[in-house]
Amino acid sequence: MALALQPQATISAIGLSGQMHGVVLVNSDGKPLRPAILWPDARAQDELKTYQALPAPVRLRLANPLVPGMAGPILAWVARQESDTYQAAASALQPKDWLRLRLTGETATDPSDASATLLYDLLADEWAEDVIEILGLKRELFAAIRPSDATGGGLSKFAAEAMNLPAGIPVAIGAGDTAAAAVGTGLLEPGQIQVTMGTGAQVIQLYREPLADPNGRVHLYRSADRDTWYGMAAVQNGGLALDWVRRALGTHWEELYACAERAAPGTEGLVFLPFLVHERAHQPNSQAGGAFLGLRSSHRREDMLQAALEGVALGIRVALEALPGAEMATSLRVAWGGSVNQLWRQMLANVLGRQLVAVDVPGASSRGAALLGGVASGKWATVRETAKVVPPTQTVAIPDPKKVELYDKVFAKYLKLTQVRQEG
Repeated sequence: MALALQPQATISAIGLSGQMHGVVLVNSDGKPLRPAILWPDARAQDELKTYQALPAPVRLRLANPLVPGMAGPILAWVARQESDTYQAAASALQPKDWLRLRLTGETATDPSDASATLLYDLLADEWAEDVIEILGLKRELFAAIRPSDATGGGLSKFAAEAMNLPAGIPVAIGAGDTAAAAVGTGLLEPGQIQVTMGTGAQVIQLYREPLADPNGRVHLYRSADRDTWYGMAAVQNGGLALDWVRRALGTHWEELYACAERAAPGTEGLVFLPFLVHERAHQPNSQAGGAFLGLRSSHRREDMLQAALEGVALGIRVALEALPGAEMATSLRVAWGGSVNQLWRQMLANVLGRQLVAVDVPGASSRGAALLGGVASGKWATVRETAKVVPPTQTVAIPDPKKVELYDKVFAKYLKLTQVRQEG
C-alpha cells in the first residue's frame, strides 16, 4: 500500500528502529523461513546451560544477564529443534535489520542490536567469535556490524514504488528501540538516568566506557552514537501488570490512576507483587509468580488498585538501585510510552525518592530513528550534533519527604516479601 504523503512533504532519508532481541531467519532471497521469535519467548531456557558453562572471563565480555529470549540462545534452540529451517537460513536478522533488507536489499546490523544478542563481545566491540563457535552456530548467519548513523543503502525501486517515495534516498542502519529512544529524547550525555514505561519499563544510564556489571544484574549495550554505552535494568512487569489488574478488577485507566496514594503509602499492609511474567536478573524474585499479599476483609477494590500501582513503582525502584552509580542521581528523566497521569508521576517520585523531569516527546524511538536518518543523510555530522534539536523538558514531580520516608519502609517490606517468595 502506498503512503499518502502530503504534497508539501519532502522525505530525504529514512531511519529505522525496532524491537530488540528478536530473530528473523531468512533464506538467500531474504524471505523469512519461519515466524520471528521475540524476546518474551522462554523456549531456549535449556540452551542457557551452555552459557553457564562458559569461563567467567568470557561471560564477563558478553556483559549481560543470561536471558533465553536473546538471539544466541534462540538460535541454538532453532539449530537443535528445527534443523531443516536452521540449515536453510542464510541470515539471522534483528527485526529492524530485516525491514532494512526489504527496503534496500542490503544486509547489516548495528552495535546496539548486536550487543543485545549474547553473541557480542562488549569489551572488544565486535562479534564474540569464540562464543559463536562454542554454540556451534554458522558464522555466516551474522551480518556485518556498521554504525547506527551510517547509510545502510539507498531505497530500492521496488520499495520506493510501494511507499510513494523517491528511489535511492538513504536508509540509515538504525538502532534498537531503547538506543533510538535515547537519541530521540536527547539523552546524549553520560551520567543521566532515564526511565521509560510502556508494557515494561526501562531504566538506562549512559557510560563513557563499557562498565559491565560483575554481578550480572543489569544489561550493557552499545548506544546509537559511536562514543557511549548504556546500562539498562529492564522491568518486564510495567504497564503489562497494571493492565492485567485493570482488566481483572473491571476498571478503566482513569479510575486506576485516581487511586494513587488515596490512602497512606503501603495501603494498610496490602502489597502487590507484579511478577505476572518472569522478571530480569536484577529482581530477586525473577522466577516466582505475582500475588496480592496481606489482603484482609477491610481492604476494598480501591486499595487493590493503589497496591498495584505501588507494586509496579517498587519494581522500578529495584531496577533503579541495581544500576551502578544510581544513588548519585537526584533527578530522573522520564519519557512515557505509557501514562502521563500526574498522580502516578507523583507516586513514582515518592517511591523513587527523586524529582522527575519529563521529556516532552511522543514516540521517542521513532524520533530517534528519524534523527539517525538525518545523520546518515548529512543533515547533522554526528549524533551528538542532534543536541541542537533536543525536545523540551520540565519538572513534573518533586518527592514529598514524609512520603519518601514511608515508602522506604514499604520498600524494605517489599524486598523481604520477594525474597520469601523466591525461597518458597
